Amino acid sequence: MQNVVIRSIERLDFRTKEAYKTLRTNLSFAGKNVKVISLTSCTPNEGKTSVSFQLCLSLAESGKKTILVDADLRKSVLRGRYKANREKYGLSHYLSGQMELDDVCCRTNVNNFDIIFAGPIPPNPSELLGGDAFKNMLEVLRMKYDYVIVDTPPLGSVIDGAVVGAICDGTVLVVESGAISYKFAQNVKEQLDKVGCRILGCVLNKVNTKKNPYYGKYYGYYYGSYYGYGNDSADEAQDELMLDAGSKTDATAAETETAALQQSTEEKGDAK
Repeated sequence: MQNVVIRSIERLDFRTKEAYKTLRTNLSFAGKNVKVISLTSCTPNEGKTSVSFQLCLSLAESGKKTILVDADLRKSVLRGRYKANREKYGLSHYLSGQMELDDVCCRTNVNNFDIIFAGPIPPNPSELLGGDAFKNMLEVLRMKYDYVIVDTPPLGSVIDGAVVGAICDGTVLVVESGAISYKFAQNVKEQLDKVGCRILGCVLNKVNTKKNPYYGKYYGYYYGSYYGYGNDSADEAQDELMLDAGSKTDATAAETETAALQQSTEEKGDAK
């Protein structure tokens, strides 16, 4: 196993940390067998990779052994964004048969948090992600880790996200607030439905709390006043994460407060 140092980890404000804790908790109620979770989005730059990374950090901080798999083989930004060093081999090396799984796993300087980086861009990413090697890898990681978070390409651009989602326990859709239309998000949801992917919920990302006072007041005023945290810095925050994840199990279904995309089958019928 490789050892890497993550030099750049974003410091989150109180409200954003609480939002990730909420997402983490909701995922834990999705079912004990939901361990391999993919994240996708409609378009690039919606914050999917950041959400994947911060979710892994939150899970690791709670004591869960977590690994982040960078399955965006076409245009990965993970290594450069967090300034990880020493990574030599990645997912594409393993899927192409050049390296063993242990050779591409990276132990980070964060407790309980490992990473598999994407590696060099292959000529056939969809075929590699849909092959037996990737399926077998996820099964091995399932046995070793409490959670396997898979960062996939935007589904509105390429089909890779649906290919990966079909073999995961569930998928979380990341949607940028005010940037994605309801119809576009619905089309992405339908693509996931077609491959039999279980949609766990939606993350409404980059919420402007000044333009959306409902979110800002709830997380800023209520938590800030009740727990003794100041409101000044919270009020100045421009971009905020509102995270919701719901389980689609037969017994229970967690409602999403702010998701731009509802998860019920009834809503799918209305859209049609």
